[in-house]
Amino acid sequence: MVRIAIIGGGIGGLTAALALKEFGFEAEIYEQAPALLDVGAAIALWPNALRVLELLGLAKAIREHAGEMDEIRWLDQRGALLNRVSIAPSVALHRADLQATLLHALPPSSIRLEHALKAYDYGKDKIVAHFTHGEEIEADFLIGADGIHSQVRSQVLGDGEPVYRGYTVWRGISSVAPGSISSATAIEIHGRGRRFGIGPVGNSRIGWWASANSRSVEAASESRTELLRLFAGWCAPVIELIAATPPEHILTTRAFDRDPNRTWGKARVTLLGDAIHPTTPNLGQGGCLAMEDAMVLARCFEKYGATEEALRKYEGRRQQRTAAITRYSRLYGRLGQSENPFARGAKKFFLSLAPESILQRLVQTVCDYDATTVMV
Repeated sequence: MVRIAIIGGGIGGLTAALALKEFGFEAEIYEQAPALLDVGAAIALWPNALRVLELLGLAKAIREHAGEMDEIRWLDQRGALLNRVSIAPSVALHRADLQATLLHALPPSSIRLEHALKAYDYGKDKIVAHFTHGEEIEADFLIGADGIHSQVRSQVLGDGEPVYRGYTVWRGISSVAPGSISSATAIEIHGRGRRFGIGPVGNSRIGWWASANSRSVEAASESRTELLRLFAGWCAPVIELIAATPPEHILTTRAFDRDPNRTWGKARVTLLGDAIHPTTPNLGQGGCLAMEDAMVLARCFEKYGATEEALRKYEGRRQQRTAAITRYSRLYGRLGQSENPFARGAKKFFLSLAPESILQRLVQTVCDYDATTVMV
């Protein structure tokens, strides 16, 4: 039997194991954490990710935990509507609910916790993975799904740390659902060097995110105080949502990405998700792209067999798509975070006057990809 080792038990790693299983290949996941407990933040699943979940038979279960979205609205910080666009049905949900759904669809024996990768060696038609606690395993293939600070990537590419893009991002989930929020709507509010996003995440909860230009990250215990200061005077329900979220449940990160790289793997090793194409969160595509990767990789194994050719075909099929999304997201973030009055005026002018058909085409460019049918 072909032995496939996946390093990392996040959304990309779990989806890869499920997709490989769907096409007749068994994989084992090696996760460094002692338990798979995701952080208290929301994740959006756009149509491109839902297509993957449909094929895996999990879309219905996901929808039971999620909030539906069929429209995006852009507002200024006073609450004035800049524009809106209808979108194909999408959902947002607590990341823990998504992870639990993926996890429960896999055999418990396929996940090995407390396995932090130290290094790997190339053997004869094998990969030997060495873990920090001293264990070694042999695998026919190694898939690095170990996130933005990937240990697998460091050995494949050795290209240093990801690039900070100049702003901090906060995420939270509020159990308070203000009446001023429209149902089934994702909202993005723009101000000078700051943005605030809102969306339903199921079970009468509201997910939100905020971003502000920053050189440093506030300590988690201070996040709510800092946010209340940064967004004082903004339209409802910004302050209400921040105030209703316990400080310890606010996740603080910085916006990082990397320039696209044409090398994704070597021999019987490859990468997926944030390990190879970390993307700023502006388009909500990080997890979605990882799911796409997982499905295309599994389909390449099905078509080309358990071979190095399958890995190289997967990499070739994914490079252009992921590079484009990374660049679009970086540009959108640069415009969204701009403090330059001319850039802000141009952004507001475009958002206010762009016909819905143009906005829909831009959304479709990101979300219409179908990893279940794209040519491999």
